[in-house]
Amino acid sequence: MTEEFVVLVNDKDQQIGLMEKMEAHIQGILHRAFSIFLFNTKGEMLLQQRALSKYHSPGLWTNTCCSHPRDGESLEQATQRRLYEEMGMRCEMRKAFDFIYKADVGQGLTEHEFDHVFVGTTDLEPEINKEEVADWKYMLVSEVAASMEAHPEQYTVWFRIAFKQIEDYLKTNKIE
Repeated sequence: MTEEFVVLVNDKDQQIGLMEKMEAHIQGILHRAFSIFLFNTKGEMLLQQRALSKYHSPGLWTNTCCSHPRDGESLEQATQRRLYEEMGMRCEMRKAFDFIYKADVGQGLTEHEFDHVFVGTTDLEPEINKEEVADWKYMLVSEVAASMEAHPEQYTVWFRIAFKQIEDYLKTNKIE
């Protein structure tokens, strides 16, 4: 398996270097990432359950897709590439917002990301990559909120952080 590198950034998302992905997560170094939130025309959010073989947060529910852009790859290219690799889907997306977070994800790893959030609409059903994704489902945002309140341990830490911001975003923006 080839080493994967993440793009290290400052708090203004300016590239300051590269680091091997696992090392960046061990050291908790700020790096560029993206999160995709897809919705169907009924307003339901597409969630994925992370594969049980993932090195952190295995089996937890999360947003449609998330990852890291490669060095020299635009966010638009990276989101399309990774959505297809994980979910077997193509979808038009637009940038919604970004935020920085730092969170312990267990096993001595820390996610410290400048996360660019993209949204889109599709009625397609995913054709999941079983190495990345265990399962998927569409749920109403209100159902996700209630489920997360009752069982936060079933959801990834970054999804719980981003979800509050997605709820706020949806109050003033229509997903088309």
